[in-house]
Amino acid sequence: MSEVLNTSKAPAAIGPYSQGIKTNGLVFISGQLAINPADGSMVGEDFASQTRQSIENIKAILESAGMTLSNVVKATVYLTDMSQFSTVNSVYGEYFKEKAPARVAVEVSKLPKNALVEIDAIAAE
Repeated sequence: MSEVLNTSKAPAAIGPYSQGIKTNGLVFISGQLAINPADGSMVGEDFASQTRQSIENIKAILESAGMTLSNVVKATVYLTDMSQFSTVNSVYGEYFKEKAPARVAVEVSKLPKNALVEIDAIAAE
């Protein structure tokens, strides 16, 4: 049976989707923008700060499922400028120091709310 994850410590969904779904020992986290959950504003105007907030939002959703970032087995990073990959990678590495998950990084032309970065994740118990 699936469980819908919903925490006030991460931004509310801005469309018809859930923050995350827990099913069969896996958690699927929807793409997280750099949105401040307290007021709904976009955090930062640079790739580093937006990457940090996106991961903090993922962390909060994982915590609501009784997990941590160490449970992440796969992530997808969407960024609007691949020349900023090293900046994104540096911040990402601060959170995933050991047992880094499998990952894809993709340049996209545009993200919701004109964000610079969006990250989704899959975690396992």
